[in-house]
Amino acid sequence: MEQKLPAKARYLGKLKKNGFQVPDCIYVSAEDFRNNNFKELQTFLSKHQESYKVIARSAHPLEYCFKGGTFDSMETYADIGGIMYARKKIIKSAKTTKALSIKRQQAFNNAPVIDLDEMGIIVMPFVEGSNVMAKIMFGEWEFGYCRDRISKVQTEPFVTKTPHDRKLLDLSKDIENLFGFPCEIEYIISEMGEIFVVQAKDISGVEIPEVSPGLPSIKLNGIKRIRKRRHYRERPIYVMDTRKLYRNIISTCEDIAFDNKSPDKVGKEIVEIIESFQAELEIFALRNERFAILGLSISKSEELYQIANHYLDDLPELQKKIAHELNQNIYKIDFFLSEADTLIAKDRFRINLCSHDAYGIDTVRYPMWNVFWHADKHEFFTEEFKRLGFNTGDTIGIHINHDEIPTIYRL
Repeated sequence: MEQKLPAKARYLGKLKKNGFQVPDCIYVSAEDFRNNNFKELQTFLSKHQESYKVIARSAHPLEYCFKGGTFDSMETYADIGGIMYARKKIIKSAKTTKALSIKRQQAFNNAPVIDLDEMGIIVMPFVEGSNVMAKIMFGEWEFGYCRDRISKVQTEPFVTKTPHDRKLLDLSKDIENLFGFPCEIEYIISEMGEIFVVQAKDISGVEIPEVSPGLPSIKLNGIKRIRKRRHYRERPIYVMDTRKLYRNIISTCEDIAFDNKSPDKVGKEIVEIIESFQAELEIFALRNERFAILGLSISKSEELYQIANHYLDDLPELQKKIAHELNQNIYKIDFFLSEADTLIAKDRFRINLCSHDAYGIDTVRYPMWNVFWHADKHEFFTEEFKRLGFNTGDTIGIHINHDEIPTIYRL
């Protein structure tokens, strides 16, 4: 029976059995969900009504084949309905928000085809506190700290070799000794300072190594990054210009007013423009395992969005349809952005990092770089990139000097 448990559930069980402080938890299999077999879950939930909520963690039998953070965990109500809702959300996220990430891992990391209906769930009580992840890197233990849910003022994720509590180091050594292989260990530190182990992952199969400079170049204003070992990287770039997309849509809308085209035909053409843009993003992401995004324009242009909508004022049905397509397009852009390990844009744009994105094992070789120029110089820099001929598919080099100032080269 134990062999059928997903690695995540199996390792938690082993930790608990060996006396480590693991929150009370239960594994609910996909078969239990199919058969409405919730007797044990109901008993478990009845013991954890005090906080009204629990954490539902993904636990697919093949989850170990994917990067940490590929599948979601979420807070939910401490009742059967809450757990069923959480599982549906986790599966839906894998089919939508995380679909591109899953496709890329299948393309580049030999991740298997996965049946999401086999998704199991680990349920544990909600622990208010901050998230810490530990692992050995280059012979030393490192500890990644991410958002403290309690504090009003949020801090940036950071990595340190000196944990806030010596017990974290001792615990981490003991856990790795127990399993006998390199581990990435996730902790929650409660408001009372208690250290709970909530996950251990086998990282023995993850490699770790390094790279040098190039030609037409442009010096930007700064870079945000957590790991600072390397000062140079090369990446193919995707030049994102959503203003150009909106201009194409406006131009097509004008066909109704000036060329008397039928609204149905124009609507179809607009949908094709949006779908073509989304297909271009996916094809680029599936061709390039590591890539950078040069964001000349990323977010929805309110001014151009209003102009496009204005052309459709007298066609509310078409307006509603196009508004929906454009709204969905924003999500598709977000999914694409989350797959890049390098974002080059004005300093008002940044990737929101969760613990796995910030300092998980998969970020050691390829940490997230957020290269930026100041917002008040946005027009200057976008024009410079165009003048120097930076285009989608080009390879760029990024060199960071001792003052943490990046220069971008088109190779």
